[in-house]
Amino acid sequence: MAASPSATTSADTLAGPVPRYDAIVIGAGISGLYQLHRLRRLGLTVRVFETGTGVGGTWYWNRYPGARFDSESYSYGYSFSKELLEEWDWTEHFSPQPETERYLNHVADKFDLRRDIQFGARVVAATWQEAPREWDIELADGSHHRARFLITAIGPLSAPQMPRLAGIDSFKGPSFHTARWPKEPVDFTGKRVAVIGTGATGVQTIQEVAKTCGSLTIFQRTPNWCAPLHNGKIDAAEMRAIKDGYPAMFAHCRETFSCFLHTTDPRATFEVSDAEREAFYEKLYGERGFGIWVGNFRDMLTDPKANAAISDFVARKIRQRVKDQTVAEKLIPRNHGFGTRRVPLETKYYEVYNQPNVTLVDIKETPIEAITATGLRTSAADFAFDMIVYATGFDAITGSFDRIDIRGVDGQRLKDTWTGGPQTYLGVQVEDFPNMMMLMGPHTALGNIPRSIEYNVDWVTGLIGHMRDHGLTRVEATAEGVATWTEHVRKVGAGLLSNEVNSWFTGINSNIDGKQTRVIARYSGSAPEYRATCDAVAAGGYRELMLG
Repeated sequence: MAASPSATTSADTLAGPVPRYDAIVIGAGISGLYQLHRLRRLGLTVRVFETGTGVGGTWYWNRYPGARFDSESYSYGYSFSKELLEEWDWTEHFSPQPETERYLNHVADKFDLRRDIQFGARVVAATWQEAPREWDIELADGSHHRARFLITAIGPLSAPQMPRLAGIDSFKGPSFHTARWPKEPVDFTGKRVAVIGTGATGVQTIQEVAKTCGSLTIFQRTPNWCAPLHNGKIDAAEMRAIKDGYPAMFAHCRETFSCFLHTTDPRATFEVSDAEREAFYEKLYGERGFGIWVGNFRDMLTDPKANAAISDFVARKIRQRVKDQTVAEKLIPRNHGFGTRRVPLETKYYEVYNQPNVTLVDIKETPIEAITATGLRTSAADFAFDMIVYATGFDAITGSFDRIDIRGVDGQRLKDTWTGGPQTYLGVQVEDFPNMMMLMGPHTALGNIPRSIEYNVDWVTGLIGHMRDHGLTRVEATAEGVATWTEHVRKVGAGLLSNEVNSWFTGINSNIDGKQTRVIARYSGSAPEYRATCDAVAAGGYRELMLG
């Protein structure tokens, strides 16, 4: 392993020695915090670099109105510490952002993690040094740091994307991207507000802004299928019962397809009568969380006719909830079926469109031509606003990697390696990028993210521990391993309707040059299958990797 942080070599400059660590972790979100904790328990020296001024990652940056879990709170928190599970009480079934940020700060304090985190530290470049077998990390302030291992904990949805619109800097009023929301409260009372985008963040923002604003104009390019969240408070007795049931609950999550509490119904859509099918849909629509998406009939996401049946059901719900049927029809997706893109969960979202001060603008019919000093202009009209909210999403999965100049063997750029789409081994390593491990990178099992994070971190920790115990200092994916895994990811995604539509699941982002071609950017198989493959590699001594 590397020398202590105070060690020097001939590479050190007149400005002073370059700090050295056993491992550098990029990001202090859920994965970065846990990875720091695990590596410290191995006795390694670790430094975490975090762009923000606090811990939390997603839950630090995404503080927009209405931001909250859409996985059940108690299934989303860490499971590695019984003491942590026992002492933390969740107040709602789907935790709001402020509570989640408090939780992650509590974790950082409980395990004394802050002393190894450098805040306000944006990594701009990472370069592999072959001779010393280490990574050179450059920060935005020009400083350099070295480590044997580089671990990316930068998340699949952490690179916010602004729309490509003329005049975007000309607006004189306040404007915000949902993923870069100010820490200070934003008051919408009486304001003329524009929200651009109706994805998951847009849906959550819209339903909150509509409560107090003077007027709200929503600019929608592509409608999404939304389903009710059915959130509620958790009282002391229910929290006690949840704590008593933690072992069984986490065991259950390990066995479900995507690590959610919900699991696919074993029946096919048309194996039941019309009445039974309708009753089942009604039941799911009335229950909490993602059940209607990941707990539906087994063929909902593979059979177009089955998908059309649930899509028709949800479309009928939208028509029932939205009074103006012209507006309702605009809110019903036509280019994808229910569940083939991420399903936003909502609380009275559709009812917002019944308010007299809310207007929906379809920008496929009347595109936005420019942002102006006083608002924006479409092909049909000029709009004046006091405030603009950009709920325009992320450069997903690979975007956070693209924003760092990562160079491997012989200076090869990761962005160039992934020009035709990501290629990985187990979603953890990339050929020609030794000693770089990705947490929740492309081709890993997503689903209920913290459940996948804990497994991902434990696996990486096991690999590094194996190397330490065997005196090994270099690990790299093989060309064969990458080709085999990438092809496996493609095969397990075959037949899924979600991989036949444009979304961040398939690497599509029309706002970004070079991201208009559909790729398989995520592992579409089950989480248990993914873990079984990774466990077999570990049990076999990591022979599939080049170790030295």
